[in-house]
Amino acid sequence: MQEYQRKDKHKSESSSGHKIQVPSEFWEDLQLRNLSELCDIALARQEDPETLTLDFLHTEIRVHPVQHRCFLKQDGQWRMIDDSLLELLVLVYLLQVKPGWLFNETIAIQDLKDAQFFQGPHEFKTHLLLDRFGNDFEGFRLAAEKLGGIRLTMADISYKLRPFPKVPLLFLLWKGDEEFAHRASVLFDRSIEQHLSADAIWGLVNLVCELLWRSD
Repeated sequence: MQEYQRKDKHKSESSSGHKIQVPSEFWEDLQLRNLSELCDIALARQEDPETLTLDFLHTEIRVHPVQHRCFLKQDGQWRMIDDSLLELLVLVYLLQVKPGWLFNETIAIQDLKDAQFFQGPHEFKTHLLLDRFGNDFEGFRLAAEKLGGIRLTMADISYKLRPFPKVPLLFLLWKGDEEFAHRASVLFDRSIEQHLSADAIWGLVNLVCELLWRSD
């Protein structure tokens, strides 16, 4: 399960190339939240008065607001997360998530209210999927299912992954031919912008792309 431990320098950097820092005030804000109420909203589980557990793809993340620590369950053991992007995204989800259920309406990037944000330096890293799986759909199937993906009947191959309980992501791949190059796309539930800001969506999609790309 070592794909979660980010080894390449660029994977802990923002789009501007700066190292990602987790603001201490995010932890302080989380400490002020009522964990029982937060678990109901975020679809998490309260383990004790100071701890909650959150589903992440096919595993779990345990959050200790007072200790300012996150742990990822790997091979049956809890290991402290040393990935600043993942830690940041967990906190952002817990702080931004809103009440309500999925809309069950699938939308594309251009349907997002902040669609213009995802251009230039904020383009999704779907090229990683094409580099690794453009000619290896069986490899994509294995990687997606390893992360808990559910097979869909869209594109030439597609999977729904759920990095957070209220944030499903749909990854679609198409084969190339003489007329069109192979391509990859990401779709969302329309509710995503209720729970995550544009930069958090960008970070989360790229994180999952990298996890798929690095999958053994």
